[in-house]
Amino acid sequence: MASVTIVGDGPGGLSAALFLAKSGHDVTVFGTDETAMHYAYLYNYLGIIEISGTDFQSIAREQVRGFGAALRDERVTAVTASDDGFTVSTDDGTTVSSDYLIMTEGKKPDLARRLGPELTEDGIAVDNQYRTSIDRLYVVGRSARPNRSQAIISAGAGATAALDIMSREAGKDVQDWDSPPKDA
Repeated sequence: MASVTIVGDGPGGLSAALFLAKSGHDVTVFGTDETAMHYAYLYNYLGIIEISGTDFQSIAREQVRGFGAALRDERVTAVTASDDGFTVSTDDGTTVSSDYLIMTEGKKPDLARRLGPELTEDGIAVDNQYRTSIDRLYVVGRSARPNRSQAIISAGAGATAALDIMSREAGKDVQDWDSPPKDA
């Protein structure tokens, strides 16, 4: 299984973490739970009648932990790329290396930009799988769509990136379908 580091713990990062951890990948999420979601109230998230952004974050974080992802309450200060993958360094002196890196830093993706991906007028260039011009680097959420972002769009972008990583690792297209429990 692949190792994946995710920088950012909003809907995009947590969604990616959920899909990847659920499929058995080694996932570490860095974030200090300071996402803009704490200023949101959701009425337009499919399947949820209404929920505060803070409650959404609490439920999502617990769900991701439940599938085995590590959530680290640390601020990332540097990211580097090499032929072997990526290394993330934090303000606490932690360093973590991984095969893949998913960045979801919000409207100011400074760390992702420092890696040198191709840029557009709107920000960091990504394809329809949220891959950047740097192999195994994904940028999702407001970092990829700074002027057209919603929680559900960011979560979908995280899921899309995760499925792309899962497919790449499997060497074939992967779908993530769950069946309802069978009656005993």
